[in-house]
Amino acid sequence: MAILGELAHIGAGLAAIGSGAAAIGVGHVAGNFLAGALRNPSAAAGQTATLFIGIAFAEALGIFSFLVALLLMFAV
Repeated sequence: MAILGELAHIGAGLAAIGSGAAAIGVGHVAGNFLAGALRNPSAAAGQTATLFIGIAFAEALGIFSFLVALLLMFAV
């Protein structure tokens, strides 16, 4: 039974990698928006909503991986 708890904690650590990947995704989305806004400032205002939707999707994946990590840690 103790080995199951240890494996659950290892799985939770692996699932928590998704939180870091979400941070990389948010940075990628924001960086690409900034690069595009600097190239064409007149179109930047029309793309702000798309920026926030992309950030929300990337952050949602990080939250899901965090929830999976919590479930693995405390459900066993």
